[in-house]
Amino acid sequence: MRKDSKFETKVIHSGYSSDQHHGALAPPIFPTSTFVFPNAETGEQRFAGEQEGYIYSRLGNPTVKMLEERIAVLEGGEKGLAFGSGMAAVSAVLMGLTKSDDHILCSQGVYGCTFGLLQMLKEKYNVEHNLIAMSDPDVIKAHIQPNTKIIFLETPINPTMALVDLEMVGKIAAKYNIKVVVDNTFCTPYLQRPLELGSHIVIHSATKYIGGHGDVVAGLVVGDRETVDLIAATTQKDIGGIMSPFDAWLLLRGLKTLPVRMDRHCDNAMYIAEKLKEHPAVESVYFPGDPEFIDYPIAQRQMDRSGGLISFKIKGNRKDAQNFINSMKLLKIAVSLGDAETLIQHPATMTHAVVPHEARERMGITDNLIRLSVGLEAKEDIWEDLEQALQSHIRKSETV
Repeated sequence: MRKDSKFETKVIHSGYSSDQHHGALAPPIFPTSTFVFPNAETGEQRFAGEQEGYIYSRLGNPTVKMLEERIAVLEGGEKGLAFGSGMAAVSAVLMGLTKSDDHILCSQGVYGCTFGLLQMLKEKYNVEHNLIAMSDPDVIKAHIQPNTKIIFLETPINPTMALVDLEMVGKIAAKYNIKVVVDNTFCTPYLQRPLELGSHIVIHSATKYIGGHGDVVAGLVVGDRETVDLIAATTQKDIGGIMSPFDAWLLLRGLKTLPVRMDRHCDNAMYIAEKLKEHPAVESVYFPGDPEFIDYPIAQRQMDRSGGLISFKIKGNRKDAQNFINSMKLLKIAVSLGDAETLIQHPATMTHAVVPHEARERMGITDNLIRLSVGLEAKEDIWEDLEQALQSHIRKSETV
């Protein structure tokens, strides 16, 4: 494969050569916990880092390495690391790059479990954090402290879909020698590549679009070799939130169809977002592909397409939102995203329930906000189910 091959080629071929494995078209799975040394001296050299080679699957595995090499190529980074979950990846990065009395600056909205991790780091290890809207460079600069080590952000932000200008943040961080860590789960490298825009570390919950089939839980990290090596040698090795060889194999398989799947997710989401905007039961729609969306100009600059996630507010309160969700016949009520199936959930009581009410309100996560992960079904069938639930919502409102 040429270095200048297109993304669609890299996603299938990078990190694996059938010549090395008896001509096998599909990458092999190495389900072994440990590796045999030819002699004691080899073991000594590998433990000392003087010789390359495998020791123990917590420290490295051939199947997992294929995935790590592939995701690094796709994100344009020097090295990748694989973890047993997205939160294992987030935890390893935030703990690996900070120490007691350090500070993390975060985008105002973050995934609920990331919020919980930040609270734990504060309470147990005195690693402070601030959640701010990262739209104004002066506000970002005003919140940077002498002990700020990381700017951590999601873009689009879960679940409000707010965007952060990565190039702007990267330029600010460079002046203060701060690492920019981006959760790129919603976009995947097919739609957005933060490292090209000045960020330093990219994180994925590979459970989502990377896997794409709802059958694996995993996390990925990509960045420069020095930083990733540090994380690998500390928080990955010693805490041990590693990925199994079989899960790596599932993700390698899922990645092969990522461009095809993402295009369909994007097409369907655009169609559904336009329909939701027109419906009288919908208060507001948050979607990067909507020209009226406040962050649409940022999406046009840094995203290749608009993604498969939509958030919207239904007219009414929490119970109205829950009743609407309960009216679904085709759509599945479930957290997670990026699966073939369209998934619908209520962030305030599900993915972000751990976030205190006042903090949720500041993030824009109101009780009538609904998050929709648009799947691969026929777009007309997705809309038919949403429409019947919306009409049911209107009828119930009229009878009150």
